[in-house]
Amino acid sequence: MPHPLTESGHSMATIAVMVIGMTASRIPQEATGAPAAASVPISGAGASAALLVVLFGSFMDLLDATIVTVAAPAVAQDLGAGDAEIQWMIASYVLALGAGLVTGGRLGDQYGRKRLFMSGLAGFMLTSALCALAADPGMLIGMRAAQGLTAGVMVPQVFGIIRASFAPGERAKAFGAYGAVQGLASVAGPLLGGLLVDGDVFGLGWRTIFWINVPVSMLALVIGAKVLPESRSASTARPDLPGALLAASGILLLLLPIIQTETWGWTWASYALLAAGIAVLAIFLTYERRLAGRGDEPVFDPALLGIRAFAIGLSASVLFFGGLGSYFLTLSIYLQNGTDRTAWETGLVILPYALGSIITSGLGVAFAAKAGRALLVTGSLTIAASQLVLWAIIRDGNDPGYWHLALALFVGGLGLGLAAPILVNVVLAGVPARNAGAAGGVLSTVNQIGGAIGIAVLGTVFFTAVTKSATGAPGPSDYGHAFSIVLVVSAVVYVVAALVMLALPRTAAEHVGQ
Repeated sequence: MPHPLTESGHSMATIAVMVIGMTASRIPQEATGAPAAASVPISGAGASAALLVVLFGSFMDLLDATIVTVAAPAVAQDLGAGDAEIQWMIASYVLALGAGLVTGGRLGDQYGRKRLFMSGLAGFMLTSALCALAADPGMLIGMRAAQGLTAGVMVPQVFGIIRASFAPGERAKAFGAYGAVQGLASVAGPLLGGLLVDGDVFGLGWRTIFWINVPVSMLALVIGAKVLPESRSASTARPDLPGALLAASGILLLLLPIIQTETWGWTWASYALLAAGIAVLAIFLTYERRLAGRGDEPVFDPALLGIRAFAIGLSASVLFFGGLGSYFLTLSIYLQNGTDRTAWETGLVILPYALGSIITSGLGVAFAAKAGRALLVTGSLTIAASQLVLWAIIRDGNDPGYWHLALALFVGGLGLGLAAPILVNVVLAGVPARNAGAAGGVLSTVNQIGGAIGIAVLGTVFFTAVTKSATGAPGPSDYGHAFSIVLVVSAVVYVVAALVMLALPRTAAEHVGQ
């Protein structure tokens, strides 16, 4: 089971991943257990080429998520996608990614990290092309889910390859480069997405956001086949694929009636799906308990819920990361449909959020060992305050202008930078060392699930408000009204998250930022 990250560059990468709100932490983590099988460390030009390949893969994963958020309105217009389908286009990727992460790392440990990275990258390239060729919303949603699964196989191998294959002197530089590239992707994502959509290259419109992955992936595959070293763990633990499937199925059944509320309403079938989701999750917990009882390694050991810090941290993570994906999805739609901005202009508005988070992420990591809980609470309340400021400047229905929007988003980014990189490590400070690996892996996966839940719930609130407030076709004021509701609800969520965080350990685990 994965364990928490230990390098400061990892925390920087966490921030970059969260910055556009698509998903909370998707940082690859190395499985614990038996030590890695011996591999020959690489250095020099070979190390640089190998690092370039794995950085390409992780860069595309983050870039794809941020680009899609900005491109969502263009996709909806071209494919005739409804509100629920737009939510599924994003939530399906996040949910599938979370399902892939829980087993992807262990598959790499067992069958070879290079093999799994290359397989995941090839799958990511293929599914990106199929996303670009989507003829209707249903096909795009399905391919986005497949794309998320392939990313879940690819991404966990990155740190495993660096740890197992790079000489100690090269390893620190590699982690630093990883953090820098992720920070670059967080800034480039919305801007590149807007540029590609507005540029309408070869008349392909939004489809270029997926086509761009194909040549980059092909180049990385060719180079990777020659320069990536193979490594695997000596552990014989088998991946808990049934557990991962049960967990993803249960969450999917719960999300389905929520996202489809506008289309289906609340009927007996909706309540039946909710009941089925709860039943499947109960079966999941029973199965995992039996697996742990046999001495195997489940994706989630129910005994972890008996650890107070973990149970509280689980709640805090769902609340904190649950608001991010929905926030940026609804923000992007508001900016384009509510203020008549282009996709490129939308990316420019979102940019200050990324810059703010990058500024404070180092501060959060530096002081986590002394004031981790205080930083979490401050960060969460700062995000809530930024959303209330944004609510105040848009609630009159007028376009507040770039600088007012940018300032509010910049403040939100400052709050995110204080809290996101250290949340898992503050939680783990209250978890016994023997359980830290399992708890860290579960928390990282739950961050993804929280993002999917947030998109389902707050996305539904937004689109329902747009529909109810409209007289005929929704107008700019309808989107402004709907987004203002989301801002208030989201601000309340972050205040509640801050209150929950008060019960977490006072400082982060000692290895944060080392």
